[in-house]
Amino acid sequence: MIRLYKLEVYAIVKEVYSVYHPQLDIFISVADCGSFTKAADRLFLSSTAIMKQMNLLEKRLGMKLLTRTNHGVYLTQAGKSVYKDAKFMIAYSKKAVENAKRMEQSEMVTIRVGTSMLNPCKVFMDLWSQVNHQFPQFKISIVPFEDDHKEILSVIDSIGKRFDFLVGVCDSAQWLSRCNFYPLGKYKRCCAVPVKHRLASKKLLHITDLYGETLLMVKRGDSPINDRIRDEIEQNHPQIHIEDTPNFYDIDVFNRCEQANCVLSTIACWKDIHPSLVTIPVDWEYSIPYGLLYSLDPPEAILRFLDAVKQRNQTAQP
Repeated sequence: MIRLYKLEVYAIVKEVYSVYHPQLDIFISVADCGSFTKAADRLFLSSTAIMKQMNLLEKRLGMKLLTRTNHGVYLTQAGKSVYKDAKFMIAYSKKAVENAKRMEQSEMVTIRVGTSMLNPCKVFMDLWSQVNHQFPQFKISIVPFEDDHKEILSVIDSIGKRFDFLVGVCDSAQWLSRCNFYPLGKYKRCCAVPVKHRLASKKLLHITDLYGETLLMVKRGDSPINDRIRDEIEQNHPQIHIEDTPNFYDIDVFNRCEQANCVLSTIACWKDIHPSLVTIPVDWEYSIPYGLLYSLDPPEAILRFLDAVKQRNQTAQP
């Protein structure tokens, strides 16, 4: 009979836990404190609310769990049994949830996205916000890196190792030989000048506005778009003096423009890089693609994400 009683109580506690988890917590607090008032203080509830929940619990179970006296409350024999089994089940349930969360974490896929001042990850995060509902097991880790023209190729080489994605403008033969590129759009080529430069107040530059100026541009040989701009200037506008910059910009290039009071070939998305420079549109049709850089041998998870982005872009097209 005792064993049968224990099994019935265990079944009742199991049912109660599945439906009345908060009531079980309150019941255990009342039993531990020996007082509705003390339990109310512990749980930041009113004594009336505590008593109401205990009455509902006893009604649900069809048995008395507590003996109420002027000196406090005490567990009945049934209450002692429920108390013991309830504490065990709550602890077991919490452990089960923790184990499930650990299992879930072990199945999570972390997408590592590089970010820097010249190559910020905002474009990626905007995409992620539109497709993340398809990837509940994915999480994003933002990995910072430095814009250093001497080290940037090492950064590109680390795609697939340190990063899964970089977002950047890409017309570089050296970059494209080291990674895949999925284009998302284009940025217009502009010019930047110091805030006190004679051209700084203009809203739009014509190529003839640059006559007599020194124009900083990426040296030849790595960017076909850049080479076409240089060809046009050298052949049709020799009044503009071109000086080479490294193949890849970093903050030093923007500092050089400001310090030398000259003109820098740049793009619209870099308009806020240097506070002492003003970025101005130019009335030419040159632009440069930007998009996602990813490994030459991407894992399946990365390809799934890219497929979702491609489908989203196809749907968005008119």
